[in-house]
Amino acid sequence: MESLFLAALNGLSYGMLLFMLSAGLTVIFSMMGVLNFAHASFYMVGAYLASALANIWGFAWALLLAPLCVGLLGMAFERYGLRRVRRQGHVAELLLTFGLSFLLLEMVQLVWGRGSVPYRVPQALQGSLFTLFDMPFSRYRAFIMAMATVVLLLLWLALVRTRIGLILQASLTHAKAVQALGHNVPRIFTGVFAGGAALAGLAGVLGGNLFVTEPGMAATVGSVLFVVVVVGGLGSLMGAFVASLVLGLVQTLCLEVALIRPWAPVLPFLLMVLMLSLRAQGLMGQRGA
Repeated sequence: MESLFLAALNGLSYGMLLFMLSAGLTVIFSMMGVLNFAHASFYMVGAYLASALANIWGFAWALLLAPLCVGLLGMAFERYGLRRVRRQGHVAELLLTFGLSFLLLEMVQLVWGRGSVPYRVPQALQGSLFTLFDMPFSRYRAFIMAMATVVLLLLWLALVRTRIGLILQASLTHAKAVQALGHNVPRIFTGVFAGGAALAGLAGVLGGNLFVTEPGMAATVGSVLFVVVVVGGLGSLMGAFVASLVLGLVQTLCLEVALIRPWAPVLPFLLMVLMLSLRAQGLMGQRGA
């Protein structure tokens, strides 16, 4: 029983990390209507940049600079790549982002090699935050949960409670009207894409040392990422949050049960199939792809 409780806490922390990653993809889709297949690759780039920066200047600077660099990369891609193909429809956008994922993978392997790189949890966040039933809970996992909570609150406040959020939402459905009011819609979309990429980079900073920073990390998390977005509902930030917690708990708790442990990697996809069968728009989705 005690081990299951600790596994639930670990599952929540993993779910919060998934939310931080899926939040950027959800924001990009809800604001721009673009399903970014390179989003997990931005996560990978964030982890690699963080490992390099942490070894030079420390984890605090990596936490600040790596998401910023990934955001600038996303800004450049939207401005000089994605914007040029928007008129050709969603298929062209999907193919372009799909190609970017392969390009980023090759660039990472060219710079850092095909093996894993050393990236450790900072000394200040090592050890346990508390001990329950003689079982410790990681201080770093608690830090990830706190960061994800801050991200959720800031995104909710920015999109729902501020004038900027209203402009962003209006730009998707009434772009000409927003443009007529004096707002630069293409620049708004560039900022949205850069912000979503920066969130993926932030998840990479926090997840790269919790797991392993290696070239296959984008493919590993990418499949689960799209399960989160589909189950939560395309474009729904709160849906992505709920789905992330559910998937984090399901995968982690299943590893504690011997009979279903071999099925743990498959369960997210079974959940996605079940969701699509019963409620195609997801838990809280309001619009289709």
